[in-house]
This record gives sequence, structure tokens and C-alpha cells, in this order.
Amino acid sequence: MGDFVGSHSTRPAGNALQQSCRCGTRLGAAAPRTAEERFRALLEAAPDAMVIVDDTGTIRLVNAQTESLFGYRREELLGHPVEILVPGRFRTHHTQHRDNYTNNRQVRPMGAGLELNGLRKNGTEFPVEISLSPLETTDGLLLSAAVRDVSDRKAAEERFRALLEAAPDAMVIVDDTGTIRLVNAQTESLFGYRREELLGHPVEILVPGRFRTHHTQHRDNYTNNRQVRPMGAGLELNGLRKNGTEFPVEISLSPLETTDGLLLSAAVRDVSDRKAAEERINELAGLVESSQDAILAKTLDGEITYWNAAAQRLYGYVPSEVMGRHVSMLAPAEHQDEIDALLERLRTGERVEHFETLRLTRSGRLIDVDITLWPTRTADGTVVGACAIVRDIADRKRAEAELTALYEQQRHIALTLQRSLMGTPPAIPGLATASRYRPATQGAGVGGDWFDLIPLGAGRVGVLIGDVMGRGLEAAAVMGQLRSAAHALAKTGMQPRQLMQALDACVADLGVPDQLVTCCYLVIASDAGEVTICSAGHLPTLVATPGDGARPLPVPVNAPLGVGGVLYQQSSVVIPPGATLVLYTDGLIETPGSDIEDQLAKLTGTLSRLFTTGPDLEAAADHVLAALLPDPESHNDDVTLLLARLPAAPLASVTTGLPAVPESVPEGRAFLLKALTAWDCPRPADDARLLLSEVLTNAVQHAQGPLRLHVSRTTTELTVEVADRSPQLPQPRPAAEDAESGRGLLLVRALADDWGVRPTDEGKTTWFTLGL
Repeated sequence: MGDFVGSHSTRPAGNALQQSCRCGTRLGAAAPRTAEERFRALLEAAPDAMVIVDDTGTIRLVNAQTESLFGYRREELLGHPVEILVPGRFRTHHTQHRDNYTNNRQVRPMGAGLELNGLRKNGTEFPVEISLSPLETTDGLLLSAAVRDVSDRKAAEERFRALLEAAPDAMVIVDDTGTIRLVNAQTESLFGYRREELLGHPVEILVPGRFRTHHTQHRDNYTNNRQVRPMGAGLELNGLRKNGTEFPVEISLSPLETTDGLLLSAAVRDVSDRKAAEERINELAGLVESSQDAILAKTLDGEITYWNAAAQRLYGYVPSEVMGRHVSMLAPAEHQDEIDALLERLRTGERVEHFETLRLTRSGRLIDVDITLWPTRTADGTVVGACAIVRDIADRKRAEAELTALYEQQRHIALTLQRSLMGTPPAIPGLATASRYRPATQGAGVGGDWFDLIPLGAGRVGVLIGDVMGRGLEAAAVMGQLRSAAHALAKTGMQPRQLMQALDACVADLGVPDQLVTCCYLVIASDAGEVTICSAGHLPTLVATPGDGARPLPVPVNAPLGVGGVLYQQSSVVIPPGATLVLYTDGLIETPGSDIEDQLAKLTGTLSRLFTTGPDLEAAADHVLAALLPDPESHNDDVTLLLARLPAAPLASVTTGLPAVPESVPEGRAFLLKALTAWDCPRPADDARLLLSEVLTNAVQHAQGPLRLHVSRTTTELTVEVADRSPQLPQPRPAAEDAESGRGLLLVRALADDWGVRPTDEGKTTWFTLGL
């Protein structure tokens, strides 16, 4: 009761009413009894607790409401200091407050903005409002205090404040002058002000400056109207934060009639995210409408619910003609089942991308379309419909058909060039072969693969296989040039390492940047059962022997052709008659998703199983391709495979050594005649001895000894070879009529079925063959 004020006095309590009030009525013993009774009756009839104290703060009079409110009996209060009704923590300053009020003596109305508390007899506190009135009497100053318990009202206010704080929106309550009286925490968070920075300030502090001029008029208009305005009433409103930034808001206004006058409650909601979402939606809607692809929406039952401008252009229907109709109207009769299948896939939540089909326009024309479908869902993920993007691909289909035709034409041209450049290897008596060439199934379909069989005479055969890096016409052109050069070089009888050295120079001269070529050249000498081989970076050559499986030939590792500056090496291997050489390009074993070593092991294993006996080479080639390339349409590189079975050894052969002297000529003739007689070959004896005489004479006269004479025969021909130690190759030349020399090689060329000279590491070998 910090508002009970006055000064101490020693007057007895019984004299409290022996005075007059300020209005002049005498309250002492001389006063009429009826006046005192009327005063007490009025005091008792007051709705609030009434406490009258003297200037010492001593209680002189209370009413029944005081007893009820504070829990004291009347006799427990009268004559006691008024501080009995004041909580202990306020009593220290209570005397000073009373003295100040005594000096001021102004009537203070109920609810003057002070937070006051009373103290009951049981020690409990409760909120009160107090109205103070001074009473001037002849005996001094009396103070009348009307005390009202505002617990219920305070509780209601707390509930109101709690509701205000719990509101999801910023709540701003202003009076009829536009002054902010109450805000909640959401207001602080939304606008960036602390509560004390807003209370008592004009509400315009929260309004952007450009709108403040008209804001007072808007408030006045609303005060006169006083209608509830719901949230989002179609107005474009903005709020202003403490940092000066603006943001879009929606405001709901409600008038509050109070005892203190009209209050306005404004619920302010930040709609920045919603506005941004609306802008994105509008932007997307604009994109959808401006899209060059037809976009439509439909329910899961197939009912069309959206139709953009591109759909109208594509199908010819205006929106009013299709909205609400079934999407099957757009499919030809033979594609009706397709509509049901697509809708079923969408019901399961599946997305369908780039589904190519036919659709029907309003005019009955069929069009090729590409359709992408995806399900639309509710917030909980339930599929409720579908959207479709439909693209006219008629032009693309026509272009694809033209490209396909052009591709096939180019492929045919490239293949024709490839096969023309590769040529058809000749059939070589005694050498069984089988070959396979598969162009790539992608791109131009051709590359730089080639192989060649080159008869070298004297029972020898050259086998060549190569692969030019890359594919297409350029690779095929490089391949053709190298094949021609290799064939011509091989016909000179040069050794494999010499041929590789020459081809390396050819690749450098082609002028194709970064061009690399792998190549392998073998020379088969059937009479010696020997294979001489040189590899320029090519895959291992395999040899398959019946009953002995397959294995790679030991070959020195040389760099591919085109590297330059490489000294190529060769090796010779003895191979039994009937063994099969297996040569191939990387397209056979370099397949996508597989390891080349694994594929090479697979090839070796396949050959080992095939050559447990001597199989048919054609069947063996087909079996190898089926095993290594199970899908003939999936390989992306040329594939070349060559199987060559070594011929049987000659039926008979003899060799002798001779010095480089004239006497060796008749000695060699005698050695040859003896061999022919023993082999029962009389028919070519004369020609054979004549040609041997010319070859031996050349060796004695122009070469270095010792000489080696080798004679061998097969069922069809006789071969005679003379080796010397001179690297100089003989050259046929026309002889003058009176010359005694120069006719030897011309005679050999005229009488022999075939003849030639091949270089060797020791010198050279001149040979000729005669048919039996």
C-alpha cells in the first residue's frame, strides 16, 4: 500500500471522526447522529475497500470490503499503521511517499499507471489499484484510499500478453493517435527493434518513408470505419526494418474498444518468401507458355487439365477443345494401349523420359513426337497427376533418316576403298589359310587394318599384318600406301627387320602428324621349318600346334612404326610342319569393359582347345570370332584375323659346300645330277644343270666363297639355291653380240619357272625353281 501517505500523530483513534470533512460537514460529537450514520453507510456501500488514515499513517476507519480483501477483522486494523497492509520490501520508502503526497495533496485516480501490491493477513500479496483523496478536517488531514483488487484483471492481461507473444505474426497495438502501446517478440524479430525502442513511438516508424505522408489519413479513415480487415486484403503493403530495408507484408486490422479508448490491433506477416515464390511461379508460368515444346497436364485418369500455346500449335486444338477430355484423343488407334500403359507407370511414381511415338493432330495428321512424363505429387508425396513435355521430332527423324542413308553411303564407299586397298591375298600352294575381316560397327566402320600373303619363291612365304591408328578414310588411305610399299619391299626378299626399317621411313614420309602404325612381318621357310619374325609394336603372334596347344612366339619388343630412330630386331623360331600361325589386330581383344591381358588369355585358351587336333581353319576362324566377339554388332574397332598353317617339309633336300673357284661349276653340276637321279627326276635335269652352271659361274666370278649349294624338291617343283658371301646383288643386263658374258641371268629368267635373289646376314642367296 505504498500510496497511503501522511505524518505521525499521537492523537487517539477515538477522535478520528471528531472533525469536519472538506465540504464543511462537522463529524465531531456535536454533529447530528444521522450524518455520521450516512457517512458510515456510504463507506460500507463502497464497492472497493476503503481505508482512511490520519497524517501519521494510522488507520482510522475501514469498511467491510477491507476486512474481506485483506483478511483482517476491523479491530485488527484500527489504530495500526497502514504499513501493515504493505509488502515488507516496500515499507522502507513508504513514509517518504506519504510525506510527498501530504505536500502535494492531489487526488490520484484509480489506475494511475503504478504497479502496486497489497499484503493480506496470511502473508500473500496481490496486485491492487489505489485511488487517493485528501480530507481536510478541523483536526488535521485525513487520507481516503479506495483499494481495488485487480488480480483477475492482471491475470486476464497476462493471458492476453501470453496470447500476444504466442501469435505467429508480429502484433502491434496502437492507440487512436497512432502511438505504439504493445508489441510482441515477433515484432522485435521482424522489424529488428528492441521492444523499448517501439513503445510510445508513432507506428509510422515501421512504415517506409514514401508512404508516411498518407498514413495518418488512412488511420483516421480506419478509426471512423472500424471494420475488421482480414489478412491479405489485396493491398500491396511494405514494412520498414530498423536497418532501412523494406519487405512485403500483409496486415490484419482489428479495433479494440477499451475503457481507455480505441486501440487498433495489427497482425503483421512477412510475405517475402511467398512473394518470391509467386514471382518464381509467374516466371515459370511465363516460361511454360513461351516454351517451344508442347506442355500439358493431366490427372491419373488421363483427363487433360492444362494446355499451353505450343500444344495448341502442335496438335491444332485450342484449350477449350481439350480441357477435361481424355488424353487418348491425341493417340492414333494403334497406340491406344500405349496411353494406358504410360498412365499405369505414372501411377507408380515412375518418370518416363524421351518416349518416342506417334501422335494424332486435329487435322488427322500423324506426327513423330518425343514425350517426357513425370508424376505430380501432393505435399505428402501422393501422386495425383502428371505433366508431359511433347516435342515434335519429325524434322529430326527426317534428318536422322538422311544421315543414316548418308552414313550407309559413306560406309559403303569406305568399305569398298578398304577392301580395294587391302586386296585379295593370293592362294599359295601348300600354305592353308583362313582370314576374317570385320569392320567396326561405329563411325565410318573401317580403319587401318590389313594383312597380306607374299610368295617369296624357293618355298618361302611372307606374312604381313598391320594396323594404322584411327578409323575412317584417312586411316584406310595410309593403310593402302603402307600395304603397297610393304608388298613391294617384301618381294625384294629383304629380311623382316630391314622391311620394318624401310616402312618406318615410309610412315615418316607420309606427313600425317602423330601417326602410329603397328605391324608384324614373318617369313616362313618351309624347307627348314623356320619362321623369321619382326614386330613393330604389334600384338603377340601365336602358334597353335596340334596336341601341344597355343603359345606366343618369342619376338623382340620394337616400337611402332612412325616413332622414328628405332633399330628394329628380328628373331627366328623353328616350328614343326602342320603348326598354325595366328595373327590378329587389337580389335579382336581390346573390347570395352574388358582387360586386354584377360582377353589375350581367353584367345590363347580358345586356340588350345581348338587345336587338340588339326581342325579345319575356316571353322576355327569362325569359332575364334564367336568366342571373342559374342555380339558381332557391338565392337567399335576393326577386327582382322589370319590363320596360316605351315606347309609340309620338302620331300627331299641335299646341301653341299663349294669353294669359289671355276672347278666348283662342274662339281656342282655333278652333285645336282646325282640328286636328280636318286629322286627319279630326269625331266628337268638338263635345264637344271644349265641354269646351275650360270648361277655358279656368276658366284665364282663376282662373289666371295665359300659357296653353299642347296637342292630340294616337292611333289610339284624343284628348287636350287646358291649362297655366297657377297652382299652385292646381281643385276640382269643386256649383252653385246660379241660379248662373252652378260647372258647368264637372262638365261635363268627365260628358262626357270621362277627365280630371285634374297639378301642374308652372310651375303645373298640366288635361287630358281623348275616345275616337275
